[in-house]
Amino acid sequence: MTTLHIEHAITGLDLWRAGFAAGASLRQRHGVRSFEVRQPVDDPAYVVIDLTFDDVPAAEGFLVELHQIWQTAPALLGTPLTKILESIDTAG
Repeated sequence: MTTLHIEHAITGLDLWRAGFAAGASLRQRHGVRSFEVRQPVDDPAYVVIDLTFDDVPAAEGFLVELHQIWQTAPALLGTPLTKILESIDTAG
């Protein structure tokens, strides 16, 4: 499994959630298998998102599209931090 890990500051959670919800069909088209959104307990103006894909090319393709979207996203502050990760070990 491949994960696209994203972290960024936001202008407000409600505005960010509306934008994230609007991207549901885009995530589906790019093969997002699952996602998890988290916030630091001490920073309500920051989100951490992990999107799971079948492979690296799918995550890379989605990230290219995200870079275009982020240029005009009103809920974002600054440039998001991103990493594409591959699982090397799991438990559970």
